[in-house]
Amino acid sequence: MHAFLRRIGAADLTDVETIRSRDPEEFWRNVAEDVQLEWTRPFDTAVDTTEGIPWTRFWVGGRLNLATQAVHRWARRAPDTVAVVWEDDTGATRTVTYAELATETERAAAVLHSLGVRASDAVGICMPMSPECVALFLGCAHLGAVVVPLFSGFGVGAIVSRLRDCDAKVLCIVDGFHRRGAEVRVKPTADEAAAQLPALRHILVVPRLGDASVTMQPERDHWYHELMANVTETPAVHDTAADSVFMIIYTSGTTGRPKGTVHVHGGFPVKATQDMIHCFDVRDSDRLLWFTDLGWMMGPWAICGALALGATLVLFEGVPDHPGPDRLWDVVERHRVSVLGISPTVVRALMRHGEEPVNAHDLSSLRVLGSTGEPWNTEPWLWFHRNVGKAKLPIVNYSGGTEIAGGIIGGNLLTPMRPCAFAGPLPGMAADVWDEHGHSVRGQVGELVLRAPWPGMTRGFWRDPERYLETYWSRWPDVWVHGDWVEVDGDGLWYIRGRSDDTIKVAGKRLGPAEVESALVAHPAVAEAAAIGVPDAVKGEALVAFVVLKPGVDDGEALRRELAGRITNELGKALAPRAVEVVDELPKTRNAKVLRRVVRAVYLGSDPGDLTSLENRTAIDAIERVRAAG
Repeated sequence: MHAFLRRIGAADLTDVETIRSRDPEEFWRNVAEDVQLEWTRPFDTAVDTTEGIPWTRFWVGGRLNLATQAVHRWARRAPDTVAVVWEDDTGATRTVTYAELATETERAAAVLHSLGVRASDAVGICMPMSPECVALFLGCAHLGAVVVPLFSGFGVGAIVSRLRDCDAKVLCIVDGFHRRGAEVRVKPTADEAAAQLPALRHILVVPRLGDASVTMQPERDHWYHELMANVTETPAVHDTAADSVFMIIYTSGTTGRPKGTVHVHGGFPVKATQDMIHCFDVRDSDRLLWFTDLGWMMGPWAICGALALGATLVLFEGVPDHPGPDRLWDVVERHRVSVLGISPTVVRALMRHGEEPVNAHDLSSLRVLGSTGEPWNTEPWLWFHRNVGKAKLPIVNYSGGTEIAGGIIGGNLLTPMRPCAFAGPLPGMAADVWDEHGHSVRGQVGELVLRAPWPGMTRGFWRDPERYLETYWSRWPDVWVHGDWVEVDGDGLWYIRGRSDDTIKVAGKRLGPAEVESALVAHPAVAEAAAIGVPDAVKGEALVAFVVLKPGVDDGEALRRELAGRITNELGKALAPRAVEVVDELPKTRNAKVLRRVVRAVYLGSDPGDLTSLENRTAIDAIERVRAAG
């Protein structure tokens, strides 16, 4: 970040937006040089808004390919450098150099090509994070095909809705994998999905379980290793334009079908690389582990960014507390991870096991900690800082979205940090906080907006441009409204107060759920919390809080009154909750984000909308029992 400030002539971080707004063309040219993009043809113009701000094009006339950026150039320059370190649930490991990854990427591209995949064809990848997953991901880019990342644990409906939308020609899967010691079989799910996908021609199966009972349909199904063994000719890297589509990644909304966000070779990979450099200070000597899945944008983000920088990507397929509560810390120690990213929910879950599992391991390889996915609460942030960071390492808080291709606001290694806070907008992100009248505000909660385009912005929703415009650009002309409630304090630090569609308004007082949840999680009995607003005849909305108690804590009316009192003491009597409900678990996505809209809908007995991203359906049963009892 410091080097970038010198490059653009900025005195400090606050000066960056002034420089960008004064000359966007020059600013983005500097970014392209800073992230060392490798062009087959240099761009003519960095920024082109002639089709309107929502449809801004970057690097016009330029040609580059993600596969070259992420692997092929490093195979030439640093062939023996480790590109990928992988470990699965069982403890099996594999190390892959850049030379080896380049070979496997080329062979993966050849396998896909043999199945009829050509430029612009869509390929679904429903696999855990593994070397084969990375090779197929980059193999699609190599061919100029469009990769469609899917959560490895998706059910039939979620796979069908996404691959039908984009007419995917091939689906790449594993026969199965292990999770918490149990076998998860994927092939039967893929078979059922394929029956509902008329455009799907092939299922490519990577053997993991080695189950002889796997049924393979002739002509349609193929073992990856068998096709790899027969590869004789490797297609050349496709000469893609900067605005050629390389990925459609789907994100779920409150209502309607999942949105297919469209990303291009000169967009998502550039944004991921820029953010890794500027926020996390990732270098070619680093080993980055982000606890994620390919179906969450942080999976493609980690692949694109870490490999484009020539760093080592550490992939961990397992769960952080299996077979023991120290599993994640053991992985960090053995693989010498230097940049670690996890969500606040994961930290809260690991806190239950105490400090001993952390202290049992040598974490001296770590130099940067990262977090994203949801707002922090103070106590988990401090626990992470003290026990994992040893009160010395920066915690880079990072927030943006799938449609952003990375972060809007984040921390960095130059400016002071405070629990739960963000330093401010990332370089190039013209972020602001607006009230309902479109006025910039400080010291109060408002909408997070973006006043200018950036390279990573989605190029619309797949086959649904009007929905894209309605979702982000309809409230104020040429202003992106992200859907987060944000507040900037007197010191210029930024805080996310929750999603704007999660906002609770009690007697005219606007309340972010994160404020309520922080008050509850600070109680020693509470492991997790979710706050929602429900209809109230007098106040308009009333507050209802759901909590998951720590192991060994008994539910009871006295405890519930104590928790309600904590909210009242923290937030005021006017915001006293109607009820505090105790449940065994909260509904979450696979990346551990709590789905408050699902909590609210189920509690009120209404349609919860799209549930394809939901990881634990048993949480719905728990909330339904609360509703029935009430």
